[in-house]
Amino acid sequence: MKSLRHAVTIAVPALVALAAAAAIAVLTTARRVVTPAVRRADTRILAVDTGAQTIELNRTLDTELPGRYGLFTTGTYGYVKLGAVLSADSKSVRRKLLTQIDAGAQVDRDAAFSGWYYTTPGELHLPWETVLIGSPAGPCPAWLFPAESDTWVIQVHGRGATRSECLRAVPVFHAMGLPVLVVSYRNDGEAPRSRGGRYALGASEWRDVDAAIGHALRRGARRVVLMGWSMGGALVLQTAVSSGHRSAIAGVILESPVVDWRTVLRFQAREEGLREPIPALAMGVLENTLTARLGGAEEAIPFDRLDMVARASELEAPVLILHSDDDGFVPADASHALAAARPDIVTMLPFSVARHTKLWNYDQAGWTSAITDWMRTQAFSSAV
Repeated sequence: MKSLRHAVTIAVPALVALAAAAAIAVLTTARRVVTPAVRRADTRILAVDTGAQTIELNRTLDTELPGRYGLFTTGTYGYVKLGAVLSADSKSVRRKLLTQIDAGAQVDRDAAFSGWYYTTPGELHLPWETVLIGSPAGPCPAWLFPAESDTWVIQVHGRGATRSECLRAVPVFHAMGLPVLVVSYRNDGEAPRSRGGRYALGASEWRDVDAAIGHALRRGARRVVLMGWSMGGALVLQTAVSSGHRSAIAGVILESPVVDWRTVLRFQAREEGLREPIPALAMGVLENTLTARLGGAEEAIPFDRLDMVARASELEAPVLILHSDDDGFVPADASHALAAARPDIVTMLPFSVARHTKLWNYDQAGWTSAITDWMRTQAFSSAV
């Protein structure tokens, strides 16, 4: 009997501690999902040669990619552009600098690799203006690149990004003679902050995209093509099935999109070494009205409503999906599933190697052709 009491004395606190640790892991995971992301240093600058204008980086799946990219840095330069890979070994990659770095400049070692390439609209050398879109969240700043067509393109950036992410696509649409509206949305660091400052993963942010459609229609648009990058894809898809302006949505372009959050969050949890049932429990916390706030959400997250594979039958406009099969952050599984569910309206072209939202960077010609050909097939282009 004494040994049994001793075992219980040891086991009960251990079980309580284990349960507490599991609860903390679940809540931490849930809060990470809805908390606006902050850019993380994911790249190490090993050397800069200001004479040859080259830069050496630690080798990763991103830094070894061919093409043109950007690098967020600290010191003298906040952002530099990168060109071709010149050489590589098992640990490092040497790339051409496309931003001039002067001798004596301070370039700190910690950096963040980026597919944005362009960071300001002025870099495109196209006419543009800043407009404010009145949304339920408040005035959301947007960049408008005007043109004469009454078919407008509205671009929506992804999680932890800003409007700059979308600039790569603007020249493609401008060459077709189409106005492009690049929008912001609540809690992205540029648009107004909601009460709790948390993402709803598209469940509420789509209303800011809907407001942008209204803005375009008031300025002469008769139809719009929505383009969403990463989480912006989730916003665009929710807009496509929920908007009061649905009849004006003529097409949808999805770049590395979130089509089903459960698929994405399970994948990302595995990548971080989190095993079931923690991801499932975290999503359960977020979708339950009673526990959502414990998980950091302002309101319960309706994962069923955000699953656009399950809701594929509700889509009406033609859809183009651009998604690399080795995305590495948002798996392409749900994109393939959506294409399989709606082959009548969904076009998905094969891409690989390009990683997440870096298809333009890796294969600019192929990416541009994919969009241009699809737009012309749908009779959206006004270019002769």
